[in-house]
Amino acid sequence: MDRPPTLLCLACYFKGARFLEKAKELGCRVLLVTSHKLENEDWPRQSIDEIYLLDEKNERWDMERLVRGVSYLSRTERIDRIVALDDYDVEKAAHLREHFRMPGISLSQSRYFRDKLAMRDQAKRAGILVPDYTPLFHHPEVEAFCARVPPPWVLKPRSEASATGIKKLGTTRDVWAALEKLGDNQAFCLLEHFIPGRVYHVDSLVFAGQVRFARAHGYLDPPMQVAHEGGIFCSTTVDYGSSLEDRLLELNQAVIESTGLRRGVSHTEFIQAEDGQFFFLETSARVGGANIAEMVEASSGLNLWAEWACLEALHNGEEYRLPEVRHDHAGIIISLARQQAPDTSRYDDPEIVWRLKKRHHVGLIVRAGELPRIHQLLEQYSQRFMSEFHAVQPLPEKPTA
Repeated sequence: MDRPPTLLCLACYFKGARFLEKAKELGCRVLLVTSHKLENEDWPRQSIDEIYLLDEKNERWDMERLVRGVSYLSRTERIDRIVALDDYDVEKAAHLREHFRMPGISLSQSRYFRDKLAMRDQAKRAGILVPDYTPLFHHPEVEAFCARVPPPWVLKPRSEASATGIKKLGTTRDVWAALEKLGDNQAFCLLEHFIPGRVYHVDSLVFAGQVRFARAHGYLDPPMQVAHEGGIFCSTTVDYGSSLEDRLLELNQAVIESTGLRRGVSHTEFIQAEDGQFFFLETSARVGGANIAEMVEASSGLNLWAEWACLEALHNGEEYRLPEVRHDHAGIIISLARQQAPDTSRYDDPEIVWRLKKRHHVGLIVRAGELPRIHQLLEQYSQRFMSEFHAVQPLPEKPTA
């Protein structure tokens, strides 16, 4: 290929604007497939050569219609790469790659990033610790699991993102009641031992199967707790050069290798149990949500969306060169807000480098040279957010746009 590639980008949610902008800056031809309901979002239209809209049924795209549509498009467009901008697009992109025999994550491989059962099985085969779990296919095995593994347990949809649909169960009666309610959908979930502890995430850039950049962070409260109990979302970098960072980066590399990811981005989560052991929770082939990319950029100077575009824009045989990376510390705090447009003007610490602009949300990112200062600021802001802005909304059973 002696020209910049043509990228076909899939987005069932409004995200990835910086990816689209950077891809165009690099000379790529950029095609976007999204939903009719997202037509009027603030897409960077000057960076998109063509936008194609799907009139989706319910919230799921019809794969046959998508394949037929892209097949028709390919009569006049030479599509080189297919990019999934959201977690829910990973399988769609893989399905298209299989149909058009294109490189990238295959349909079977996509399950390591979308199916919590498949990713646990794969990690376990690679020797990575995972919480004890069971699929929900054979009821005698579920019964044996509940007898062997002490409660509480967590019921998890296999292919949802974030904390959507997750339920904590304390008794076997709760388990069977939940399975009865799921009916024929129970095989699309798994049951897992609940392990209390601190949750960490590692956000990575991968090229030629190797992690070329990774930054480790710790949530101040587990995301499931925040989602289900109405808390405030906070995350910070971990100490550079610490044994904690070394361990997280080592585990992250092992997970990436187990999935076979060759090129792209990844957001991977681990939990450190009270006895100090680390367990793999989940991974994904996407940029982390909840404005984690902005936090990474604050600490490193590197934008994950833009660098992902650089990876996809490489010609065959070209080497990826990581730009210079800073090692500042950063933290993020986000909360639902009672106000439609919360006023954070009274938050005027010089460490603040970013403010969230989203209806009924409030958020800040801070940057400093020392991690204790980040923790100090987030602790202060958490208390102030609670009294000045914080609101609680029930977690939906399914994701919303």
